[in-house]
Amino acid sequence: MKTPAAILVEQRKPLDIDEVEIPALGYGQVLVQVKASRICGSQLGEIEGVKGPDKYLPHLLGHEAGGIVMEVGSEVSHVKPGDHVVLHWRPGAGIQARPAQYRIDNRVINAGNITTFQTYTVVSENRLTRIPDDVDFETAALLADTLTTGFGAVTRDAEVRIGESVVVIGVGGIGLGAVLGASLAGACPVIAADIQDHKLAKAREFGATHLVNTRNESLVEAVTKLLGGPADAVFDVTGNPAVIEQAWKITSPKGRLLLVGVMKHDQHFCFNTLPLHYGKVLTGSEGGSSIPHVDIPRYLRLIRAGRFNPQAMISHRCSLAQVNEAIATMRSGESIHTMIQF
Repeated sequence: MKTPAAILVEQRKPLDIDEVEIPALGYGQVLVQVKASRICGSQLGEIEGVKGPDKYLPHLLGHEAGGIVMEVGSEVSHVKPGDHVVLHWRPGAGIQARPAQYRIDNRVINAGNITTFQTYTVVSENRLTRIPDDVDFETAALLADTLTTGFGAVTRDAEVRIGESVVVIGVGGIGLGAVLGASLAGACPVIAADIQDHKLAKAREFGATHLVNTRNESLVEAVTKLLGGPADAVFDVTGNPAVIEQAWKITSPKGRLLLVGVMKHDQHFCFNTLPLHYGKVLTGSEGGSSIPHVDIPRYLRLIRAGRFNPQAMISHRCSLAQVNEAIATMRSGESIHTMIQF
């Protein structure tokens, strides 16, 4: 059996769209039909080589989607054929299986425990969480990362409390999830900072109380003026070292600066470490420390209760054949959330 797939053959080059041979299922593996997949900033990072040279080329891409289970391998017990599922990159319940290995003729195409830029995918059982059939697949894709990472960074990593002041810098995909998470957690005020007005406007829709366009005004001055001082919790989703240095300045002496965005492998930032000795916290966030099989049902309850509309987060949609154009739109800053529809 073959499936159309987007393949990263060379960094800083467009993805190839080709048909790959799907391997037979092994222990703990699951065949899933992908129905919707979000394009994440992480994929832009893979293409651009943010983490350095890629030793796994050529390989498949994508780590957040909604789909339907078609077939299960040996010992799989958490999902069955016909189940609707969230495909997520953070490990959840079930077996950690070996990564699938696809082929084009005799050429090996590598993959991780999950890839989603393809119509059919072989996924490790623990990268799947079952959801009710009436949950749309785009919402499922948002639950895979945007909401679990954004909410988790706020509630698990930073442990934001009611009434604390929050600043989110970079309110595209994950940043928008962090804004919403802070609002739902009872933070006040919630300041959104970005260089794109349309992203700031969307952040306002999802709970930001104040907006700062850092193209037009100083982040440090604007936040200090709004709060009368530094913030309790600051989230950098840009991965930009110059921005991180500013973020450190607007974090209170007992506050937390969370690095959610990923800096390029050859970049550095400079800061005075003395405040660390007196309670100021600087830490990274990996997926918001989310626990998918625990968090996804919780967030679904919020959606069903009408607390927010995840569909309103989506700005663009494309087919698999249009993925390179969609990536260019993301790179330009125009897109907030782009869904590949299958």
